[in-house]
Amino acid sequence: MEESLNMLEMIQDEGQSHGKIEIAPEVIEVIAGIAASEVEGVAQMRGNFATGVAERLGKKTHGKGIRVELTEEGIKVDVYCLMKFGISIPTIAQEVQDNIRQTLYNMTALEAKEVNIHIVGVTFDTQKEGDEDFVE
Repeated sequence: MEESLNMLEMIQDEGQSHGKIEIAPEVIEVIAGIAASEVEGVAQMRGNFATGVAERLGKKTHGKGIRVELTEEGIKVDVYCLMKFGISIPTIAQEVQDNIRQTLYNMTALEAKEVNIHIVGVTFDTQKEGDEDFVE
Protein backbone atom coordinates (compact mmCIF):
# COMPACT_ATOMS: atom_id res chain seq x y z
CA MET A 1 0.00 0.00 0.00
CA GLU A 2 2.83 2.42 0.84
CA GLU A 3 4.58 1.64 -2.46
CA SER A 4 1.51 2.58 -4.47
CA LEU A 5 1.19 5.90 -2.62
CA ASN A 6 4.87 6.70 -3.20
CA MET A 7 4.51 5.79 -6.85
CA LEU A 8 1.46 8.05 -7.10
CA GLU A 9 3.38 10.93 -5.51
CA MET A 10 6.29 10.39 -7.94
CA ILE A 11 3.92 10.47 -10.89
CA GLN A 12 2.30 13.66 -9.62
CA ASP A 13 5.74 15.26 -9.09
CA GLU A 14 6.77 14.34 -12.63
CA GLY A 15 3.50 15.66 -14.00
CA GLN A 16 3.87 19.10 -12.45
CA SER A 17 3.38 21.96 -14.82
CA HIS A 18 6.54 23.78 -15.87
CA GLY A 19 4.53 26.43 -17.65
CA LYS A 20 1.96 26.51 -20.37
CA ILE A 21 2.09 25.60 -24.01
CA GLU A 22 0.26 27.75 -26.54
CA ILE A 23 -0.19 26.76 -30.15
CA ALA A 24 -0.99 29.60 -32.54
CA PRO A 25 -3.87 29.09 -34.98
CA GLU A 26 -1.37 29.63 -37.82
CA VAL A 27 0.46 26.47 -36.73
CA ILE A 28 -2.78 24.50 -36.93
CA GLU A 29 -3.35 25.97 -40.41
CA VAL A 30 0.07 24.81 -41.58
CA ILE A 31 -0.38 21.31 -40.12
CA ALA A 32 -3.84 20.97 -41.71
CA GLY A 33 -2.58 22.34 -45.04
CA ILE A 34 0.27 19.87 -45.25
CA ALA A 35 -1.97 16.98 -44.16
CA ALA A 36 -4.59 17.87 -46.79
CA SER A 37 -2.09 18.19 -49.63
CA GLU A 38 -0.57 14.78 -48.75
CA VAL A 39 -3.78 13.01 -49.84
CA GLU A 40 -3.66 11.64 -53.39
CA GLY A 41 -6.48 13.22 -55.38
CA VAL A 42 -6.13 16.73 -53.97
CA ALA A 43 -4.82 18.82 -56.86
CA GLN A 44 -4.09 21.99 -54.92
CA MET A 45 -5.26 24.13 -52.06
CA ARG A 46 -7.20 27.29 -52.77
CA GLY A 47 -5.72 30.45 -51.32
CA ASN A 48 -6.63 34.10 -51.51
CA PHE A 49 -5.00 36.92 -53.46
CA ALA A 50 -2.32 37.52 -50.80
CA THR A 51 -1.16 33.89 -50.76
CA GLY A 52 -1.09 33.88 -54.56
CA VAL A 53 1.19 36.93 -54.61
CA ALA A 54 3.41 35.47 -51.90
CA GLU A 55 3.82 32.20 -53.83
CA ARG A 56 4.72 34.06 -57.03
CA LEU A 57 7.44 35.82 -55.05
CA GLY A 58 8.85 32.44 -54.03
CA LYS A 59 7.37 32.08 -50.55
CA LYS A 60 5.73 28.69 -49.92
CA THR A 61 2.47 29.04 -47.98
CA HIS A 62 1.53 25.77 -46.30
CA GLY A 63 -1.58 27.22 -44.63
CA LYS A 64 -3.09 28.15 -47.99
CA GLY A 65 -6.71 27.13 -48.33
CA ILE A 66 -7.18 26.51 -44.60
CA ARG A 67 -9.24 28.54 -42.16
CA VAL A 68 -9.04 27.69 -38.45
CA GLU A 69 -11.58 28.91 -35.93
CA LEU A 70 -11.06 28.40 -32.22
CA THR A 71 -14.41 28.24 -30.43
CA GLU A 72 -15.58 27.25 -26.98
CA GLU A 73 -16.73 23.92 -28.41
CA GLY A 74 -13.33 23.18 -29.97
CA ILE A 75 -11.29 23.64 -33.12
CA LYS A 76 -13.12 24.10 -36.41
CA VAL A 77 -11.07 23.63 -39.59
CA ASP A 78 -12.34 24.64 -43.04
CA VAL A 79 -10.40 23.32 -46.03
CA TYR A 80 -10.76 24.83 -49.51
CA CYS A 81 -9.25 22.65 -52.22
CA LEU A 82 -9.36 21.61 -55.85
CA MET A 83 -9.70 17.95 -56.69
CA LYS A 84 -8.24 16.03 -59.61
CA PHE A 85 -10.69 14.99 -62.31
CA GLY A 86 -11.80 11.37 -62.23
CA ILE A 87 -11.45 10.66 -58.51
CA SER A 88 -14.26 9.88 -56.08
CA ILE A 89 -14.79 13.22 -54.35
CA PRO A 90 -16.61 11.81 -51.26
CA THR A 91 -13.84 9.22 -50.74
CA ILE A 92 -10.99 11.71 -51.09
CA ALA A 93 -12.80 14.29 -48.93
CA GLN A 94 -13.15 11.65 -46.19
CA GLU A 95 -9.44 10.81 -46.50
CA VAL A 96 -8.56 14.50 -46.18
CA GLN A 97 -10.71 14.79 -43.04
CA ASP A 98 -9.17 11.68 -41.51
CA ASN A 99 -5.60 12.72 -42.36
CA ILE A 100 -6.08 16.21 -40.90
CA ARG A 101 -7.62 14.86 -37.70
CA GLN A 102 -4.90 12.23 -37.25
CA THR A 103 -1.98 14.54 -38.09
CA LEU A 104 -3.32 17.31 -35.85
CA TYR A 105 -3.74 14.88 -32.97
CA ASN A 106 -0.30 13.28 -33.49
CA MET A 107 1.53 16.61 -33.61
CA THR A 108 -0.39 18.66 -31.03
CA ALA A 109 -2.59 16.25 -29.03
CA LEU A 110 -5.52 18.47 -30.05
CA GLU A 111 -8.72 17.06 -31.50
CA ALA A 112 -10.66 18.96 -34.13
CA LYS A 113 -14.37 19.36 -33.42
CA GLU A 114 -15.09 19.86 -37.13
CA VAL A 115 -13.11 19.40 -40.33
CA ASN A 116 -15.17 20.80 -43.20
CA ILE A 117 -14.04 20.16 -46.77
CA HIS A 118 -15.05 22.71 -49.42
CA ILE A 119 -14.43 21.55 -53.01
CA VAL A 120 -13.96 24.77 -54.99
CA GLY A 121 -13.02 23.22 -58.32
CA VAL A 122 -11.78 20.30 -60.39
CA THR A 123 -8.50 20.23 -62.30
CA PHE A 124 -7.65 18.18 -65.36
CA ASP A 125 -4.42 16.30 -66.20
CA THR A 126 -3.82 18.45 -69.28
CA GLN A 127 -3.19 21.47 -67.06
CA LYS A 128 0.36 22.72 -66.65
CA GLU A 129 1.85 22.86 -63.16
CA GLY A 130 1.06 26.20 -61.54
CA ASP A 131 -1.76 27.00 -63.98
CA GLU A 132 -4.60 28.68 -62.09
CA ASP A 133 -7.40 27.68 -64.53
CA PHE A 134 -10.00 25.36 -63.11
CA VAL A 135 -13.68 24.54 -63.33
CA GLU A 136 -15.97 26.02 -60.67
